[in-house]
Amino acid sequence: MTQVANRNGGRNIVVFDPSQEFEDIYDRMGQLMGFAVGEPAAAALVRPWTPLADVAETDDSYVIELELPGVDKDHVDIQMNDNELIVTGELVQKERGRLRRRTRRVGRFEYRVVLPGDVNAEQVSANLSEGVLAITVPKAAAAKPRHVEIQGG
Repeated sequence: MTQVANRNGGRNIVVFDPSQEFEDIYDRMGQLMGFAVGEPAAAALVRPWTPLADVAETDDSYVIELELPGVDKDHVDIQMNDNELIVTGELVQKERGRLRRRTRRVGRFEYRVVLPGDVNAEQVSANLSEGVLAITVPKAAAAKPRHVEIQGG
């Protein structure tokens, strides 16, 4: 939950973000499972997180947009393995004095998606702007829809 101060001096407003709550629960469960099987606490904390993403399909390509605020393009790696897109990287923690509370994610991240059709891996392009990484994966010529003309009278 996030608390937002009311400017009128009244009560704080609590905003509930269910997706963030589930993500936090998932992370905590992973840490607990690591502790149960004897995994060191430090190893449980360095597991990569998964950025939020949208995957869209057009007639000639797939467009994947990942939310990566604060990530430098030099800290991102994009790979294609057949029709699987793999994006890895790191959000480097900035030191600004003594940290009192952290709610933003830092460290290693990883995003994987298997695209449903054949792709042209040689023509993949990516652009990082305003904290959004947009990746365009062109479809292979055989996977593109083809218009069929009707013959006859």
